[in-house]
Amino acid sequence: MGTGVSVVWFKRDLRLADHAALTAASAAGTVLPLVIVEPEYWRLPDVSHRQYAFLAGCIEDLAAAIAAAGGRLLVCVGPAVEVLEALRRRLGGFALWSHEETGNRWTHARDRAVRRWARAQGVAWTELRQFGVIRGPALDRDRWAAHWDRMMAAPSLPQPRGIAWAALPEGLAAGSVPAAAALHLAPDGLRHGQAPGRAAALETLGSFLASRGEDYTRAMSSPVSGEAACSRLSPYLAYGCVSIREAAQAAWRRQREVPAASRWGAALRSFIARLHWHCHFIQKLEAEPEAEWRPFARIYEGMRPPADPARLAAWAEGRTGYPFIDAAMRYLAAHGWINFRMRAMLMSFASHDLFLPWQESGLVLARLFTDYEPGIHWPQCQMQSGETGINTVRVYSPVKQGFDQDPAGRFIRLHVPELAAVAGALVHEPWRLDAAERARLCPEYPARIVIHEEAARAAKAALFARRQLAEAQREADAVQGRHGSRRGRARQQRDTRSRAAPGQLVLDLDGVAVAPDVETMKVTRTGLGDGVGVTKRRP
Repeated sequence: MGTGVSVVWFKRDLRLADHAALTAASAAGTVLPLVIVEPEYWRLPDVSHRQYAFLAGCIEDLAAAIAAAGGRLLVCVGPAVEVLEALRRRLGGFALWSHEETGNRWTHARDRAVRRWARAQGVAWTELRQFGVIRGPALDRDRWAAHWDRMMAAPSLPQPRGIAWAALPEGLAAGSVPAAAALHLAPDGLRHGQAPGRAAALETLGSFLASRGEDYTRAMSSPVSGEAACSRLSPYLAYGCVSIREAAQAAWRRQREVPAASRWGAALRSFIARLHWHCHFIQKLEAEPEAEWRPFARIYEGMRPPADPARLAAWAEGRTGYPFIDAAMRYLAAHGWINFRMRAMLMSFASHDLFLPWQESGLVLARLFTDYEPGIHWPQCQMQSGETGINTVRVYSPVKQGFDQDPAGRFIRLHVPELAAVAGALVHEPWRLDAAERARLCPEYPARIVIHEEAARAAKAALFARRQLAEAQREADAVQGRHGSRRGRARQQRDTRSRAAPGQLVLDLDGVAVAPDVETMKVTRTGLGDGVGVTKRRP
């Protein structure tokens, strides 16, 4: 072949539309599309069978789309450097194109290894942005929101037409996606996963914009109503079946169709805010990769002891003795998704009631989330654990959350069948049953693993003891400078601005959306809303 081939390495961007790397590569010459399945990655502690199954379906969907356009997707299995070097030897050289990826520690190290290989072999590797995350010295947090606005408002890239697809190198078959068992991934209890691929993403998005999203702001907090009212786009965004820009532009287009003061208007404003927070949080991990394992505020290092295995297992398996906690965890295990309020509650309970280190409880949740996005997940784990130094500390009351979000107890009885016979409000607090009633109605349900009020009080004391240290404010100021939101200063202008935004789609990060950064710390037993009602940042 020769050096005119452009290899497009598809990573977490499994689509053909609004794909900057594919668009640029197709303009440069013939295109060889490539996916690399890396067995070492699938042995990591934060990945799971459910994630791989979804990814495999998305890859197959991408392969079908490429075939429909006249090409063939090359699927290779092995370490990225070895795969790329084997291609270089067969092709006699090529240009490598991909999107930038902000992943976990392993993908960060892999990309550095690929970069060293590319320099050593004289291979030009061009990485392009796929959403609002900025890499390298160009990052200026004071101008970051304006950058996000500009990128989202830029025209969405159509699927390139007339791509000159490269023939596969002689003796090299297109390959297929290996079975999960070949990667030693065992089924993990997922029973109600979402369908993979772009077509499913667009169908999900369409139903959200047409009908499901109208009550979004009111229904997102409950796992009962949130299952339908939330966008459910998070796994499709995590694997790039749709782009953030496609989503934002569709949301703006829909905004022009509805009255601003209507329920739809409120829903879309909330939805668009979560698109912004998606990139805002991934930017934190991009700028500080060690946030996957170290707190932003170093004064909290070592505050929590290593995880008690019995406590961690009880929480992970949904048998803490707190019905709403257990129902939420079991729902997540079966569905691979749960709404943001419940994610925050689960992490808060692990961090404060059980005093588990977020690094260990975070791995449990990472594996359970089909939509696992490291750049959102790990900063969120820190935030819900109170270890960022700049965010509100949230200590959720599991009983109050149950009464608020599942007042009739239907969600609890459905997902914790041991409590199906418990009538009325006692399903939220079965420890109030006398011994005879408990033995008759729910003999298999465990006693409370901790007393919430006592555990929460102890966790608060530990957090605030660290906060009182002399260096706490200096660290908080430094974290705010590196990672804090500047959005408030530009929000009103952006929200009132009229856009003529081309493109398609829309999203809500429900399961991965967040509350704004704040400098003050306020402890509450009830928790706050999904990105609303937070303590205001001091001027």
